[in-house]
Amino acid sequence: MPTPPTPADPALIACAHELANRAAAVTMPHFRVPVAIDNKDGNGGFDPVTAADRAAEQAIAAHLAVAFPDHGLEGEEFGITQPHARYRWVVDPIDGTRAFITGSPMWGTLIGLLDGAAPIVGLMDQPFTGERFWSDSAQSFVSRNGGAPVPMRTRTCTGFGSAVLMTTDPLLFSAGAERQAFENLRASVQLTRYGGDCYAYALLASGFVDIIVESGLKPYDIVALIPIVEAAGGKVTEWNGGSAARGGRIVATGDPRRHDEILGILNATA
Repeated sequence: MPTPPTPADPALIACAHELANRAAAVTMPHFRVPVAIDNKDGNGGFDPVTAADRAAEQAIAAHLAVAFPDHGLEGEEFGITQPHARYRWVVDPIDGTRAFITGSPMWGTLIGLLDGAAPIVGLMDQPFTGERFWSDSAQSFVSRNGGAPVPMRTRTCTGFGSAVLMTTDPLLFSAGAERQAFENLRASVQLTRYGGDCYAYALLASGFVDIIVESGLKPYDIVALIPIVEAAGGKVTEWNGGSAARGGRIVATGDPRRHDEILGILNATA
């Protein structure tokens, strides 16, 4: 029998929760109220950022500087500190800023922890709905409104004809072979839904979604979500089957038996 995974140090899990609490205290006063929006995309696109994004990451960094001063931090808004540290926190203060600025609750705070190159802790907090999803590498849990942790499990997928697929936006896929690869997969499943950002991965880990396919992700978009999905029974890789921890083109499946089949469909044209 395979050796059960070893849970991460409880102090690291407690820190992840505290970071989420501090971020929520900053983000929630800005949600569903008028907020100034800056555009980080200097190439004619739209990559929004708000004061809530920046202040939440600063709150996270300030706590880590005291709690674990020898740990590194990689954040979306302020870059990387201590890149050669063994433990490096990888955070996105608001994953789904487009949802945030439109009043949709399909956003969350992502807090991941790498031990070397391996994601060992993941937490996704949605403070508006009161949902928090996390993993210690051994198990994945959800808590609602501060209630008791409930273990999460992905679901069995008997075939593509009954599968639910999610992606944030079909326009994430480059025109041509990459977009055609997504369309080939989309045509084979029962239902496709859009706009989930990090929340889609929580739905997959909870057993409501079967497949997530994305492109163009950064480490802070995915590191926190890998332990949550995989400790719940799923699998997360790049389209080439390699580690997803540095972002890129991502596939997450709730039923690992379907994973290679999905990679085959995507790579047939991509």
